[in-house]
Amino acid sequence: MSAYENIQDNGLLRFMTCGSVDDGKSTLIGRLLYDTKAILTDTLTQIEKTSKKRGMEAVDLSLLTDGLQAEREQGITIDVAYRYFSTGTRKYIIADAPGHEQYTRNMVTAASTANLAIILIDARKGVLVQTRRHSYLAHLMNIPHIVVAVNKMDLIDYDQAKFDAIVAEYKAFVEKMGLFGEDRDIKFIPMSALTGDNVVDSSETMPWYQGPTLLDVLESASSTDADERAEAFRFPVQFVCRPQDSANPELHDYRGFMGRVESGSIQAGDAVTVLPSGRESRVKAVHIGGEPVAEGVSEQSITLLLEDEVDISRGDMIVKSSEVPEARKETEAMMCWFAEAPLSPARTYLIRHTTRTTKAKLTGVAFKVDVNSQEHVDATTLAMNDIAKVSWKLAQPLFGDAYRENRATGAFIVIDESTNNTVGAGMLL
Repeated sequence: MSAYENIQDNGLLRFMTCGSVDDGKSTLIGRLLYDTKAILTDTLTQIEKTSKKRGMEAVDLSLLTDGLQAEREQGITIDVAYRYFSTGTRKYIIADAPGHEQYTRNMVTAASTANLAIILIDARKGVLVQTRRHSYLAHLMNIPHIVVAVNKMDLIDYDQAKFDAIVAEYKAFVEKMGLFGEDRDIKFIPMSALTGDNVVDSSETMPWYQGPTLLDVLESASSTDADERAEAFRFPVQFVCRPQDSANPELHDYRGFMGRVESGSIQAGDAVTVLPSGRESRVKAVHIGGEPVAEGVSEQSITLLLEDEVDISRGDMIVKSSEVPEARKETEAMMCWFAEAPLSPARTYLIRHTTRTTKAKLTGVAFKVDVNSQEHVDATTLAMNDIAKVSWKLAQPLFGDAYRENRATGAFIVIDESTNNTVGAGMLL
């Protein structure tokens, strides 16, 4: 038996850190990387030198994620920094999201792929406006697992009463605002990223806390594979494969439809419908890397071969005939505006949804969300970092699901026709 056969693999977990400025997000990620021995020696040497230059006795672990020069000079996080590490049982992608309100768009970008969010709270300050804002955004982006990390416990002498008060305050706020339904998994951990208490190893200074460490939670949190496989089958076509190989007569009639399974699963023999044409057929075979497989599942890149000759091109979507989504030529969505130029009802934009792109015009802004208080505010346009409920009229129909049900087919981006820049991101309602 191979030595690798008994190694447990819990899959890939994407998670993000968010919280107020100076709550220790970058230090926490640095501590995770440091304590799980995921830092290369030359990187460690470099940050040790930088820390000494600043007159610090200990290594400044926040330097591991703050990559931009402006971030290091100001001691803040501006852009989303991604870091990769693995333990014996799981691979991780970490997104370090900025805390400032002016970088809301960066946080929305980071949250769009996260399975878990760590919301940091400074134990000295308790629940702040930023905490409320980031909790609302995590709720809006439908992140399944939430960890509320009460950081800097070393600065309040590891006081259990203060920790309990912060937990009670946070629970009251979440309940009042109607955030995170009963299906959402929320855990509270007292910790110190600077000293490493309850990050990777259990803290001896907080014997009153008997719960899991942060790494324990990360190791055991389910990645969304199981949920995505249970969802409806959605396969946006990226490319039609017609091999030009005159030496191999078997390939003369080969016509495969290539793409990524966004959700659900598919097998040979399944009845499928092609959108937007509505033509029906059956799956003849599922291929990965040119080889037939029994089943294609979510997040796999596959090639589908159908029994019938059906006109299919990039931008079409193949779904199971029993799970056809409705065509939308008018759509409502929650949207975050990214661009410095405001959203204009007079202009035509491009909306890209999966592999399909269509022209669209704004038909109305129902309300703008004050992300600090979660109140709805009247608005006619959107400025940078605004989040609002808007409606669009589309030139061609989209085949999407509500974002709450399917994050892959419920999301879209808005593109400026003249510059080709991404100017907004939306979640279908």
